[in-house]
Amino acid sequence: MKGESAVGVLVVTGTGTEIGKTVVTAAVAAAAMSAGRRVAVLKPAQTGVAVGEPGDVAEVARLAGQVTGVELARFPEPLAPNTAARRAGLRQVRPADVVVAAEKLAAEHDLVLVEGAGGLLVNLDDEGGTLADAAVGLGAPVLVVTTAGLGTLNMTALTTEALERRGVSCLGTVIGSWPDSPGLAARCNLADLPTTSRSALLGAVPQGVAALAPQAFRTAAPGWLGPELFGTWDARAFTGLHR
Repeated sequence: MKGESAVGVLVVTGTGTEIGKTVVTAAVAAAAMSAGRRVAVLKPAQTGVAVGEPGDVAEVARLAGQVTGVELARFPEPLAPNTAARRAGLRQVRPADVVVAAEKLAAEHDLVLVEGAGGLLVNLDDEGGTLADAAVGLGAPVLVVTTAGLGTLNMTALTTEALERRGVSCLGTVIGSWPDSPGLAARCNLADLPTTSRSALLGAVPQGVAALAPQAFRTAAPGWLGPELFGTWDARAFTGLHR
């Protein structure tokens, strides 16, 4: 994926849970659609959401607009996908399932965003299959969503190192929830993240933007993301602003 000509499949993972992964996925989708791309969002395993309740795919569609949304499996308990499936007596999702579904969507869309559950190495099945394995099978780059404050350097470096060891390309990192009043650690991390993770910082999504009206979210989204993600955000300028 390079700049505004980016096409294909992009896997979105996080350094943990509740860090803004779904909002970042929605922002990338919105920015891509603003650039005229046809976008699909694939959620291999939705956990912690009951039947009939809106999940992450629905939230991306609410914020970003008319994306094609696909959810391969849903498990009611907020656990790792393999454990949630086992406890519910339901079929587990395999990395191969993700590959088949993403490739099918890619045949009809310019960009397919595959949003994982939790972090990169959370088990999808009891054989140890993970989102990383799906990325390997797809030959797709991975976008890492991380936090702004203390601890992010270690968590992000562990994730990008795991990608490197598997031969998976890390497109870059995005801060999933940039605080309104960033502290010293967050400001320093803007400069330190690219070096520690050995990957480019490609955006910083402001805290609380999921509460925006959908049209306001779609209009603002390109300003939170770099050109690699169809946006106009500039890492050097943003970092300089927060020294």
